Amino acid sequence: MCESGGEARDEVQLTHQQLCLEEVSQAVTCPSCGAISIFIGTTRDSFEGKKVVQLEYEAYAPMAQSEIRKICKEIRTRWPTVRHICVYHRLGVVPVTEASVIIGISSPHRRDSLEAVQFCIDTLKASVPIWKKEVYQGDEPCWKENQECPWTGSRAAS
Repeated sequence: MCESGGEARDEVQLTHQQLCLEEVSQAVTCPSCGAISIFIGTTRDSFEGKKVVQLEYEAYAPMAQSEIRKICKEIRTRWPTVRHICVYHRLGVVPVTEASVIIGISSPHRRDSLEAVQFCIDTLKASVPIWKKEVYQGDEPCWKENQECPWTGSRAAS
């Protein structure tokens, strides 16, 4: 939790540990902010009719952290009132219902934090080198491309 006069901060973490919503919420809590917006991305149990058992994430951590910090900088340019930004992303195995990513952003008013959270997750999926493998029950695992990613073939037709 920040002091009223404390500096704005960006907290970025890639971890193999289970993510903690309370930790992210506390990281962005500030007396001068009336809004905390949080996005939690979880592993769902199905995809295109297949039963998903778990997801597995890999990343080139130094580059991924650098790209997330660039996103934080862009958020601060677009929404100057944003106070604190916290982005935690899980690596390794993430079972169904557990969080893969938690993003928390605080600001004095809700509009800035809500818009910034949406921008953050959309941009993270489009630009950060984190790769996801879906593991299905009774079927071969499948590495997934993010539709938002400009370097994948899935956008070539767009």
